[in-house]
Amino acid sequence: MKLLFLGDVMGRAGRRAVLERLAGLRSDWKLDFVVVNGENATSGAGLNAAHARALLDAGADCLTLGDHAFDQKEMLSFIEQEPRIIRPLNYATQAPGKGARLFTAQNGRKVFVAQALGQVFMKKPFADPFSALDQALKTAPRGGMADAVIVDFHAEATSEKMGMGHWLDGRASLVVGTHTHVPTSDTMILPKGTAFQSDAGMCGDYHSVIGMEKTEPLRRFVTGMVKERFTPANDEATLSGVYVETDDRTGAATKVCQIRVGGTLSQSVPV
Repeated sequence: MKLLFLGDVMGRAGRRAVLERLAGLRSDWKLDFVVVNGENATSGAGLNAAHARALLDAGADCLTLGDHAFDQKEMLSFIEQEPRIIRPLNYATQAPGKGARLFTAQNGRKVFVAQALGQVFMKKPFADPFSALDQALKTAPRGGMADAVIVDFHAEATSEKMGMGHWLDGRASLVVGTHTHVPTSDTMILPKGTAFQSDAGMCGDYHSVIGMEKTEPLRRFVTGMVKERFTPANDEATLSGVYVETDDRTGAATKVCQIRVGGTLSQSVPV
């Protein structure tokens, strides 16, 4: 299978890039399944129903969320109506929606997608992500019920993300980090066939401070004072993510590469 994961969609610039480019990438790269992290797509904080529909219509098969999952209050009800959106497994015991789901790809194969939140340096005390993902992946084993398994680990610390990659090596086709909005250069296939990257980066304007217009973050760094709300930067965005090819029999990754398309970052596409 040919899989694409796109990192955190950041505000209007990120949405515009996905809407303008994803359909073409699906066709050019013959993608079987696409996961997009959409948790910052609405004004940089959460995802509303209209923006979720637009991302799905643009070619996403599944949208993942994160620690801002319910910043847009309508998501509390919309996630129950739209099974293609999943929130972190360990967000809260009573949170609406699902943290993992088995999807049917366009080629008829089964793709299991799961998401969890990290604990290290996060503002809220979330439940143990390792045991949450361990239990979830047992319900749809790679190479068994699931032809491919994708895990979005939404976390701050690269150490925790790397730990999760090794923890799930052999059980996932791809373990990819989100949340920090900066693509890491540790893209690899682990010994038991799991593709890994500590952070996919964001789909957003990189002439910014992790997607926010520079003025207010710089003011706070320099003066320690808050004057205005953060505002997403809105120049041309770079689509950032990870492309993976898997073995149809085992679900193991056979190829992985970083994706950077458009915007200001150096470009990277499958070859």
